[in-house]
Amino acid sequence: MLGRTAGAVLVGAEARLVDVEVHLGGGLPAIAAVGLPNSSVREGIDRIRAALSHSGFRLPQHRVTINLAPGDVRKDGAALDLPIAAALLAADGQAGSRRAHDVVLAGELGLDGTVRPVRGVLAIATAAAASGRSGVLVARENVAEAQLVPELPVWAAATLADALALLRDPSRPATPRTDGGAAGPPDAGGGDDDLAEVRGQGAAKRALEIASAGGHHLLLSGPPGSGKTMLARRLPGILPPLTWDEALEVTRVWSAAGLAQGLVRRRPFRAPHHGVSLAGLTGGGPALRPGELALAHGGVLYLDELTEFRRDALEALRQPIESGELTLVRLHARARFATRFMLVASMNPCPCGYHGDPRGRCGCSPSEVRRYQGRLSGPLFDRFDLSVEVPAVDPAELAAPARAEGSASVRERVVAARLRQTERGAGWNGSLTRAELDVHAVPVREARRLLVDASRRLGLTARGFDRVRRVARTIADLEGTAGILERHVAEAIMYRRGPSQPG
Repeated sequence: MLGRTAGAVLVGAEARLVDVEVHLGGGLPAIAAVGLPNSSVREGIDRIRAALSHSGFRLPQHRVTINLAPGDVRKDGAALDLPIAAALLAADGQAGSRRAHDVVLAGELGLDGTVRPVRGVLAIATAAAASGRSGVLVARENVAEAQLVPELPVWAAATLADALALLRDPSRPATPRTDGGAAGPPDAGGGDDDLAEVRGQGAAKRALEIASAGGHHLLLSGPPGSGKTMLARRLPGILPPLTWDEALEVTRVWSAAGLAQGLVRRRPFRAPHHGVSLAGLTGGGPALRPGELALAHGGVLYLDELTEFRRDALEALRQPIESGELTLVRLHARARFATRFMLVASMNPCPCGYHGDPRGRCGCSPSEVRRYQGRLSGPLFDRFDLSVEVPAVDPAELAAPARAEGSASVRERVVAARLRQTERGAGWNGSLTRAELDVHAVPVREARRLLVDASRRLGLTARGFDRVRRVARTIADLEGTAGILERHVAEAIMYRRGPSQPG
């Protein structure tokens, strides 16, 4: 007696379809699962026992062998509860089904037989559609997310009995489609904080606008209370909205992490604490779950108090922010995460935070300042397109009436600049390759001469040279200028300064 259904497991932010086979053999009643099941899958067998009893079904009194294929992929998570239970009942003849193997089932079972939502349903539905399956059957709470995959029939089940009834009746219509899913969780994006609330800091605001327009990485350095965090948290309000494809990419990752059950509509803004571990930043674990780098894809990764982060965590940023992707490899799994985000970081100039203060409040020695700033390695600093000093704000500016430009008008310029980049068809300026720069970011003669002279004087690396070109291209896009002029290069060079050094 053999029962077969189809399920899925997550590997990173992608789903792998799993053939669930249940064989009932002779011998003492027992249940064995093979095919690299994780402890969470084995625990699911105990949930299935109780769910069968409370749903009016009987547990087969046979030796039960559950095979999860392919056998070389580790199976993790509770999403296999429903397909295992359906295959078990089909093998025992309690639930004859004409399409159980053609529909992908995903759901956790409660002890009373209820079908509970699981993470990663968008990835599961995408894999089902790509493999030509006739649809997916999920918990009611996961329906809107599964329906983000166009033209894929989706059925909803509240209980195990409902699921089996749906599988028995091939004519049962799919759940009617909704408007594409609910908005993401509150911290999936920003936009409520207005840039007009920031007093002073004209240079930093300008850098924020340039970074947003070109998708550039930005480093803010200044004393405590100067407004670095306040500036960074207003970035989502001036970024362009997510496109449909970007929203699907972000939702797939957030769903795999268990943080969303509907379409994420706002650009992510992730701000991990400086105590975050390497695995928390990059992702990992037995199921290769996404970390902060992947969760920031399409939005902003903000690292406050940059020099307080662990050295291994900081150095792990270098390859993902350069290539736009992160690959994790384990013995039985390999996962690739997209990591195209804006890296925004802030730091103090010294241990006490007041190096360079005109009132002489800093008591740090030159060696202490150098040692503190040395926590940020040269290769990592070189990957920031813009570096800006954020000085303390004069109290007179704080007391004056607000007259600063708001986020809405800045966002209009950012959106217009990004539209120009889209029309060129080469991606955001912050990620242009050298070959693309040679086509789209060629300075005029005077600007090229200035760039070469400044690069020699500042000792810029080849990477730093290209980053100046990218920023200059963005400044020209904000002006609506086709060519890169001398003033664009001059402003871009200003942003290659590092934190102020002791004299």
